[in-house]
Amino acid sequence: MLFWTIVKVALRSLSANKLRTLLSMLGIIIGVGAVISMLALGAGAQKQVLDSIQSMGTNLLIVRSGQAGMRGVSMGAQDNLTVQDAETLLQKIPAILTVSPVVGGSVQMKYFNKNVRTNVTGAAVTYFEIRSFPVEKGRMFTEAEVNRNARVAVLGPVTAENLFDAQDPIGQTIKLKGINFKVVGVLKSKGDQGYFNPDDQAIIPYTTAMKQVLGLEYIREIDLQIDPKANLSEVQDQTAEQLRKAHRLQPDTPDDFNIRNQAEFIETASSFSRVFTVLLGGIASISLLVGGIGIMNIMLVTVTERTREIGVRKAIGARNRDILLQFLLESMLLSCTGGLIGVAIGLLTALLISRFSQFPTVIQLHSVLLAFGFAAGVGVFFGFYPANRAARLDPIEALRYE
Repeated sequence: MLFWTIVKVALRSLSANKLRTLLSMLGIIIGVGAVISMLALGAGAQKQVLDSIQSMGTNLLIVRSGQAGMRGVSMGAQDNLTVQDAETLLQKIPAILTVSPVVGGSVQMKYFNKNVRTNVTGAAVTYFEIRSFPVEKGRMFTEAEVNRNARVAVLGPVTAENLFDAQDPIGQTIKLKGINFKVVGVLKSKGDQGYFNPDDQAIIPYTTAMKQVLGLEYIREIDLQIDPKANLSEVQDQTAEQLRKAHRLQPDTPDDFNIRNQAEFIETASSFSRVFTVLLGGIASISLLVGGIGIMNIMLVTVTERTREIGVRKAIGARNRDILLQFLLESMLLSCTGGLIGVAIGLLTALLISRFSQFPTVIQLHSVLLAFGFAAGVGVFFGFYPANRAARLDPIEALRYE
């Protein structure tokens, strides 16, 4: 039998029982659609997490005070980081482009009858560049304002809206812990990051924050922007070495500070996201296997129903491989057609999730090809046994079958 003749016979056989054919494909359709939409959801979640981390700044190292403790029990953060430490790191390590001392706390903020509690970050001018905080309206405070402990503030967009509604906040005076501050700028929105909302804060000079608002002698952290060409791990080691010298720590004394590498954040987040994506894809793939079992079941029924037909074909010269190919083609047509419909449904579902929910989706070509290829493989795997059973039927016994 010619190949195309076998294809025509397979198509005619499937179209003769349209409802049964549709029900056979249903498992594959659901499976492929679920795999594509779930992988798109996982990829979207991964992208959202990575974008959130990268929005913290580029080529970033964060130095924070270590934990004070006794006999293995943590007693809170130590007060040991100083502005002088930040200046030393900038001077001693060429790969560090800029630094910013950072302090912070939660304070009450007032504007006439509006009263909100928000985070106040005290930082240097370089903080805006290091942490990628562009100013949308107004301006940043200046180095001169930092040096003279000026009472100026740059507000996050949420804080500005809470205090001023639709009114322009630039040039207005607000109170932080009862102290008057002039609003000089409003940040561009970054979006809520769950654990911290960068849009709901006020950034003021660290000198003003330490001496007038928070009453601190030590800083909370030092933010370091590293040369993109430098090796982050090497700079991290050099930073630790310089801080140990500055803090006069003995060789056997553990570090009294912690250094966080942005690349480590990204790698950790990526690994969690990959596990999440694989989990979603694995759960969705179960329906593909169920669909394959459904195809095998239908094909076995088809072989039983067409036993006499198989006997007639063999009697007039059809070989075992012709019969095998015919039923295998029917199985593959079921799975591939179901796979194509499933791809369309999966893409549509992913787009609808992204459009009508807060969960972003990212459709990737390799996930579409993987789902469709797996569906085709299911058709071959689960269709082979019924096809082989049909090919091995004895023509005389098949002709006698009622």
